[in-house]
This record gives sequence, structure tokens and C-alpha cells, in this order.
Amino acid sequence: MSAPGLFRFPSPLTRVCVAPWGLRLCEKPQLLCPGPAVAPVQAAGKKHHPALLSLDESELEEQFVKGHGPGGQATNKTSNCVVLRHVPSGIVVKCHQTRSVDQNRKLARRILQEKVDVFYNGENSPVYKEKREAEKRKQERKKRAKETLEKKKLLKEQWESGKNVPRERTADSD
Repeated sequence: MSAPGLFRFPSPLTRVCVAPWGLRLCEKPQLLCPGPAVAPVQAAGKKHHPALLSLDESELEEQFVKGHGPGGQATNKTSNCVVLRHVPSGIVVKCHQTRSVDQNRKLARRILQEKVDVFYNGENSPVYKEKREAEKRKQERKKRAKETLEKKKLLKEQWESGKNVPRERTADSD
């Protein structure tokens, strides 16, 4: 079969994925050609902090328990909620954000890493600084909203007071 004859299939079947030269057999081929540039999805808008303290797997205790919340039978019968405990600090994290145990394990480790970093570094932790900045932004938004509400009330009062002023009668109107 000639090369042009190979491309007579419908367009979804003719997608060509070129692998890089250093492809190893252990790599998954679906990760090589995801289409247009796809950014990794961050969980719940969280940023990844590479400067956080690393967790040692020997210091962790992991349990899988039944989930909680809405979901009915799918939640009540499966043990996909991850409970992760950091033994030296005593910090416990419970994660049941997804239905996948693997994703919950990853999320629980990330959350625990952030909490352990805040526990040991306190105010110097990047997570603590980010939360403090977010709280400041929230307070500023509240302050601006309160100021605009007060301005609206003042304008309304001025408008109402200008509306209730009786007009002077002129000689023509009698």
C-alpha cells in the first residue's frame, strides 16, 4: 500500500504522533501527544510549592476508610477516603475529594506536606504567606464593598431629601 493510500481513513484515524528520540519503553504513549499544549490541572486552584519540606514515607501512616457526604451507595460501600497521619508532628489529613484512591492519596500527601510545612516553618512557610495575602485581599474587597454600599445609601438619602422639598408657589400658579 502506498503512503497516500494510508491517509484515506477518516480524519480522527489519521492523527500522527511523533515520539521524541529518547523514548523509553516504560513511558506511556498517551502522554506523548496530548494535542495542543495542555497544562497540568491543578487541584482546586492550588499552586504547587516545590520549596516545601519533603515528606518521608517511613514517617507516614496511611489508612483507607469509607467516605462521607453525598453520593449514596457509591460513597457508603467503597473505602476510597484516605486518612494520612504524620507520626512526628501528629498531623492527620483526611481526603475524599475524588472517587479514585490514587488521586486521593496524591491529594492527601500534598495537603499534608503543606500542613507540615506550616507546622514547622510557621510564618516563613510559602503556604502561610499565600493564605495571609489571600486574607488581606478578601478584607480589601469587603472594605470596598462596604464603602460603595455607604455611598449608595448616602446618594439615596440625598435623592429622597431633594424629592421631599416642597416647591415654592409662584404668583402664576394661584
